[in-house]
Amino acid sequence: MGFLDLLSIFKRNEEVDVMLDLDLFEEKSNKAHLKRVAIETCIGLISRTISQSEFRVRKDKKTIKDEMYYKLNLRPNKNMSASYFWQKVVRKLIYDNDCLIIQSDTGDLLIADSFIKNEYAVMEDIFKNVIVKDYEFKRNFLMSEVIYIQYSNEKLSKLIDELFYDYGDLFGRLLEFQKRKNQIRATIDTAGVTGTNEQVLKKVQNFINRVYGAVRDKTVALIPQQKGYIYKEHQKDNAVGPSVEEINKVTDGFMAQVAAALGIPIVMLKGDMADLEKPTRNYMVFCVKPLVKKISDALNYSLVDRKDFLNGRHMEIRTPTYSNIFDLAKSIDKLIASGGWNRNELRDKVGDEMVDDPKMDEYVMTKNYESIDKTGTEDKGGDEEDE
Repeated sequence: MGFLDLLSIFKRNEEVDVMLDLDLFEEKSNKAHLKRVAIETCIGLISRTISQSEFRVRKDKKTIKDEMYYKLNLRPNKNMSASYFWQKVVRKLIYDNDCLIIQSDTGDLLIADSFIKNEYAVMEDIFKNVIVKDYEFKRNFLMSEVIYIQYSNEKLSKLIDELFYDYGDLFGRLLEFQKRKNQIRATIDTAGVTGTNEQVLKKVQNFINRVYGAVRDKTVALIPQQKGYIYKEHQKDNAVGPSVEEINKVTDGFMAQVAAALGIPIVMLKGDMADLEKPTRNYMVFCVKPLVKKISDALNYSLVDRKDFLNGRHMEIRTPTYSNIFDLAKSIDKLIASGGWNRNELRDKVGDEMVDDPKMDEYVMTKNYESIDKTGTEDKGGDEEDE
């Protein structure tokens, strides 16, 4: 190997060092927002719906407005409003599969951030190491002393993570292709730059930083020619790759999978306001009401004594209605006219309190409803007289 060959090798090695040390590549985009959007959209919709509910203590078809009613509907504890409290409960319940609410010595309702549950076959389960924010309770809690709500057998977080493994990778690839379609690509020739290896690296890096900053931040970027540097852009006129619509399809597909797991009609998440009555009814029946039933069962077990419950005292959750009372006026009139329900019963069914008036408990019939047999007999008898 001759002397000139050695010089050629050293020169190539210096060029390799320059290419490896330059900050030419940016960090990959974060794909986690795909997961956050799905969680915030789906779980946020359910939590906002339930947070508008009224939590009632009922006895003999009347609402008892006591201290518990105040805590459940206005101020569960010193630091939370009732709406925010129930939003946090629902979010934790759905995503973590369970939620633990404990009562402090002052009567405040607190949501546990973490806990350990010891399960037993014939004895009450025990909750240990209960932590609320930064405070850890030293005592243990029995099942009868807490409000413990379970959602389902599988954690939604596990399901979302499994879906995100596939959808997130596809979303990231499509996003990278979309960014590269109109990416500015350039090369810098440093054949005329003189100096040591370290000096060359510093000069080239400074030049690249100035050029990149001008191209990124300014609509019109003027790049001065410098001695020893040749800047040249390489741009394809007809860039090919996935469109933005394909990226949106991946996002919608991931959202639809999460919504289906929660029982939410996907049309409610797309913002289409046309003909939402049936999807809203399905949403309330198959998504909200089963969740409300779990919460009401837990409240009744923890806050109502067994003897009182058997005597008619119970917790009831009134979810927001999607129909206006004026839209139901004709149906209510038909129900009263047929004598099937009295006016107080219908007031209770639409969510209003009953009126303390005996006349409201009377069954009235404003239509001439008669049995078919009776009508047929009278008609037949009349025909015979006519003959």
